[in-house]
Amino acid sequence: MLVIVRIKKNKTEGYALGRRICLSADKARRVIDQIRGRSYEQTLMILELMPYRACYPILKLVYSAAANARSNLGSHEANLVISKAEVNEGTTAKKYKPRAKGRFYAIKRRTCHITIGVKDLSINEYEDIYAYAFENPNIQKDN
Repeated sequence: MLVIVRIKKNKTEGYALGRRICLSADKARRVIDQIRGRSYEQTLMILELMPYRACYPILKLVYSAAANARSNLGSHEANLVISKAEVNEGTTAKKYKPRAKGRFYAIKRRTCHITIGVKDLSINEYEDIYAYAFENPNIQKDN
């Protein structure tokens, strides 16, 4: 009897992580939602033409993730797709601005952590292993 086993063996993803970026997580998610699942070239065009401040740090992370994939996996930019793009809230720095009558207002400087993952579509992620399974002659079968 021939048994085919699929094992996830090959690495197909490169990623870049940006931590403590001085940007609100909601403003970064507005840009990240536009690029998730798109190709590398299409992502670069979108990020260069969007008018948001969050585009520049995300563009740097996309460049870095592609460079990591090229260095570690030997992949070409034409085969890359944005497979993972997520934004998490980071730490919040709090300052106090003095106001009239001895009061103050809190000013919150929010930060976020951005993760960009690129996947190479030309590399097969799974490896098929063909194995033959023989019956054990020492095991008695019930009739």
